[in-house]
Formats: sequence, C-alpha cells, structure tokens
Amino acid sequence: MPRVTTPDAAMIAPSAAPAPQIAIQVLERTMHLLDALAEHPDPVSLKELAQATGLHPSTAHRILNDLVAGRYVDRVDSGMYSLGMRLLELGHLVKGRLNVRDAAITPMRMLHRLTGQTVNLSVRQGDEIVYIDRAYSERSGMQVVRAIGGRAPLHLTSTGKLFLSADDARLIRAYALRTGLHGHTANSLTDLAKLERELDQVRAKGYARDNEELEMGVRCIAAGVHDDTGKLIAGLSISAPADRMQDGWIDALVDTAGQISDALGYEPSHAVSAA
Repeated sequence: MPRVTTPDAAMIAPSAAPAPQIAIQVLERTMHLLDALAEHPDPVSLKELAQATGLHPSTAHRILNDLVAGRYVDRVDSGMYSLGMRLLELGHLVKGRLNVRDAAITPMRMLHRLTGQTVNLSVRQGDEIVYIDRAYSERSGMQVVRAIGGRAPLHLTSTGKLFLSADDARLIRAYALRTGLHGHTANSLTDLAKLERELDQVRAKGYARDNEELEMGVRCIAAGVHDDTGKLIAGLSISAPADRMQDGWIDALVDTAGQISDALGYEPSHAVSAA
C-alpha cells in the first residue's frame, strides 16, 4: 500500500563531466582503427583503414598486426581486415554482467529528484507486473511508495500496459480471457475493446498511463526499458497522487528509460516484441 512522507528540497543533477582525454596515443589510434572496422560489415583494406583514421599505412599496419595477434582483428587471405572473435567473446561477457537494476538505479534517483515522486522499476511475470526497485525519499511529501516484490495486474498499471502493447492481438485476447479483466476501481479498463484502444495509444505515444485504475487517488505514467536485442524487459514509472501528476514529466521519464536502455546496449533499430 502507498504511504506518505514529507517534501524534499529541490536538488539539481550534477552537470555532465567533460569527455575524458586518451593519454596514450597508441590506444587512441587503436580505438580509431576498431571504430573504422566496426563501420564496415565486410573486410576492409589497409589503405581504406589508413584513410579513414588519418594514420600512416605503416603505423596502421603495425597496430593491426598486434590486434590480429590478440584476436581482436582478423586478417583474411586477401590482406583485408575485419573485427575479430575476441571482441565477440568480450561482448558476451559484458552482456552477461549487465543487470537492469544496476543500470537503472542512478537514472531513477535523478528522475526522483526532478519530480519529487516515487520512481518504480517493474518487470513482467506472467499476467502481472512485479516491482523490483524504486527511488524515493523519506523526506519527500505525498509520495506513492510501492513495496518491492509487490504485484499488480497488467491491464491496471502503466507498466503492464506497456507489456500488453508489445503483444499481438491474439495474445491480448488470451490475456483477457484468462484474467476476466477484473477491475479494482471505477476507472479500471474491464472491457477488451476499450483496453485495445488504450494499447493503440500506448504504441503511438511510446508511454502508458494508469488513471486511477489500480487505486483511486493514484496515477502513474510509464516508459519502456529495452535490452540489446530490442526486447522490452522492464517498465520505468512515476507514481504520484492524482492531483500532483504532471504531464511535464513525460519527456524526462522517456529520456530516463532511454538512458537505461542505452546502458543495456539497446539500439532502436533492434526493437522487437516482449513475447
């Protein structure tokens, strides 16, 4: 159940740190070569790489030889170069260590400081969402604080609607049959046709709302978090007393969800359904 705390003083997010400078020249050149190789799906010649990076061919050749020895670059028989399997191995290690909660916690705290309201991170489990993390302040007033581990039906929550919107029509109808679309308040969407229209709006806008559908006096807005395959894996939501919810927070919410997705390797061109 939600509970109320006291107002927090306004806090300003620290300004972005300047981009770090690479102190070792050979590392900078190596990174330029790897970036140039990454831009080409097919093997690239030494001449093309030297031109792309501004390096002398002999310098590029020496660095590429070392990268080939370390399996970071492959040299094919024709004297062309491509990215090597060692990068794939390292990429899998990085992916395996990524955790949506770890990626989300700092952006969530910054969004809470901006809004003064509770920010929730939720995932889908079957026909429900589960709250797995939150950012809030004991000193911030009129907050809706959800318990970590708490559950709620998909069709009654903003994050749940995100997941339903990623399903096709057949799966949405199956969900409606299984759950009966039971409501909790007079605002709950208990009619399949109305729910489908709402999900169309979610797809069009890129965010979802809960308009006192789970609990009277509480509104939520949510945006999706995607992994490196484009799959919707979590929802980031702001929960607030109904009279305090502000549409002005939507852009910040969507941007924050995007930051978390970026940290997980998401690229919009890779978007897929959550199924």
